[in-house]
Amino acid sequence: MSELARWACDPGQSRGRLHPEPGDIGGLDLRGPRDAFQRDRDRIVHSISFRRLRHKTQVFMAPDGDHFRVRLTHSIEVAQIGRTIARALGLNEDLTEALCLAHDIGHPPFGHAGEDALRAALAGQGGFDHNGHTLRTLMQLEHPYPRWPGLNLTWEMLEGLAKHNGPVRRPAWALAEADAEFPLELASWPGLEAQVAAIADDIAYDNHDIDDGLRAGLLTLEQLLPVPIVARSWQAACTRYPDVAAGRLTGELVRGQIGAMVNDLIDETRQRIAANGVGCVEDVRAATGALVGFSPAIAREERELKRFLYANLYHHPLQLAAAGVAATVIGGLFAAYRAAPEALPPAWRESLPASDPARSRHIGDFIAGMTDRYAIARYRDVVGPIDPPEGL
Repeated sequence: MSELARWACDPGQSRGRLHPEPGDIGGLDLRGPRDAFQRDRDRIVHSISFRRLRHKTQVFMAPDGDHFRVRLTHSIEVAQIGRTIARALGLNEDLTEALCLAHDIGHPPFGHAGEDALRAALAGQGGFDHNGHTLRTLMQLEHPYPRWPGLNLTWEMLEGLAKHNGPVRRPAWALAEADAEFPLELASWPGLEAQVAAIADDIAYDNHDIDDGLRAGLLTLEQLLPVPIVARSWQAACTRYPDVAAGRLTGELVRGQIGAMVNDLIDETRQRIAANGVGCVEDVRAATGALVGFSPAIAREERELKRFLYANLYHHPLQLAAAGVAATVIGGLFAAYRAAPEALPPAWRESLPASDPARSRHIGDFIAGMTDRYAIARYRDVVGPIDPPEGL
């Protein structure tokens, strides 16, 4: 790794872990020469919740096609973009990668449709928020270690996951519980690594959802070209390869657009760091706004692209039909387990709290950890038949 900038998070200066571990002394691990942030990354990669992302919705529910993104492949793509940006800005690449890989671990099955359904099911018990559930999963529900719950990640890792989208003024119950256990200074901005992870996520799904939407036949190039940022990237691809058929240029469109967004982000972020006189990571946390971001022009175009994707892809009739199935499955499972907790697996049934809100949240934890296909299978077992839309 290249030398860290003054405003990067330094593993040697970490605020530590909730449960101190001897391996962090001197920045080395007794199980190998890894610093604290490298250990965080490796704990994510080896976790059960990370493995489950391979069968959780990104855009398409339980896709039949092997070429569509799922949460796992999306998270890996976010990490690639995040590391590229971190390296250019002199940030800690390992922490950035760990944040990128972990940022979607709290998502329930069926993507945002599943989250909406689980939030509705838990409305009387504090609701559900995938970001808070990421912290809950990594601090409590994962339990590979003999002496404490959770993965025992560093403060910087947990801080970055809690507020990678910016300060959190009114945390919901799951994030509030995490903060009470290990205070994360929710009212301040996170380190630059977390800010990079947040926008690397945007860059990844802005562009890869175009790729998947075209592949699925839910989008057409003709629909996309009125969007300015897409039109410019398409023209650049056609200019570079004037003798190549249009059908072969989709990948070049997506690659070129990612590159343009990344380059703009790096230039704009360098200017913001300089303009704000940032000299250390605490200056980042004390800033009055985000230091990582697009230039005003690209930010406007990126918002326009998002509006297009919501209108034409995420709210496509086939996607809305799939969202209806998600609501049926999540709502049905929650009601069934509330009415008949003996249907829960033994470990979950034996640890079921006696009263609410803990009882309902415990059932919510079980459902949130499900993959798409496991949720559908359990629905058929405990509720009844269901026919998801073909191919989704």
